[in-house]
Amino acid sequence: MKLSGVELRRIEMPLVAPFRTSFGTQYTRDILLLRVETDDAEGWGECGTLPDPLYSPEYVDGAADVLRRFLVPALAAAERVDANAVGTVLAPFKGHRMAKAALEMAVLDAELRAEGRPLARELGAVRSSVPCGVSVGIMGSIGELLDSVGGYLDAGYVRIKLKIQPGWDVEPVRAVRERFGDDVLLQVDANTAYTLADARHLAKLDPFGLLLIEQPLDEEDVLGHAELAKQVTTPICLDESIVSAKSAADAITLGACRIVNIKPGRVGGYLEARRVHDVCAAHGIPVWCGGMLESGIGRAANVALAALPGFTLPGDTSASDRYYRTDITAPFVLADGHLPVPDGPGIGVAPVPELLDEVTTATEWVSC
Repeated sequence: MKLSGVELRRIEMPLVAPFRTSFGTQYTRDILLLRVETDDAEGWGECGTLPDPLYSPEYVDGAADVLRRFLVPALAAAERVDANAVGTVLAPFKGHRMAKAALEMAVLDAELRAEGRPLARELGAVRSSVPCGVSVGIMGSIGELLDSVGGYLDAGYVRIKLKIQPGWDVEPVRAVRERFGDDVLLQVDANTAYTLADARHLAKLDPFGLLLIEQPLDEEDVLGHAELAKQVTTPICLDESIVSAKSAADAITLGACRIVNIKPGRVGGYLEARRVHDVCAAHGIPVWCGGMLESGIGRAANVALAALPGFTLPGDTSASDRYYRTDITAPFVLADGHLPVPDGPGIGVAPVPELLDEVTTATEWVSC
């Protein structure tokens, strides 16, 4: 394909409720969307960055800048390009994986749409629907948490993930177990809020039969996670530490994790996410698909990825109404705890123009 231009579109979508983690509280989602035009089709991509560099070094304004100044011009300079070549063309630019992932996703969507091929089939999906978990933020009280968890279980979610931080960990988990029983699939996510000095405290979570503790230590402390894994019986899952297939292989070899959360944006795109999946499968490490409060654009692609065979744990691929009263695409609706895998060409969805316009705050066209 040959690119004719890339639209950078900022949208702002209010959340149905504040979402609090160990690194802050979100009330709205500021999202950067990409729309590429080629000689054959158009394609959509979504950038997973947050407004501030708190979850990762990337942030929305920075992603827009690096795309505008470096990544899009580099791709435009290529005589012809397909999705598999995007990573090679952009490799000279260090980091900026979420920005690269959004551009690769848009090119991949356009390529597959032009050829009438679904993303799920291209990646190697083996399921027509995927089981869905839900991520529950830090609450103001235990009572508020229990009401929230009860609502999600009533809605049909098959797994609950609790965000934790020092001071909000053992007691919330205990309360959820006591109220809803041991049969509920339950895990926790620390978003790097602890240190290895907290190992004895984190071991207090072991009696609750959790699926995993996600990213308890700093993203660069892979050796610390390996040591922590010796001191707790709950499986350690890595998120922020896994930025490529190589980093996944290294962490597994070091014994730093028994489970991996795959977020396509964090690893540089859906093609690298598939390679992470393959590395983990080769080592017998189960994976699941994480989320970044995506719109329907990113959610569609995540659901397609989560249909691969190694995704044996429910992911954070929640229904649209978990976060948004109105999505920009046809909404993803939970049915028996599952979401359907889109089977149309490309990512299988597209924005509804009037819904997209309602939440758009800025657009910019980058000619190629």
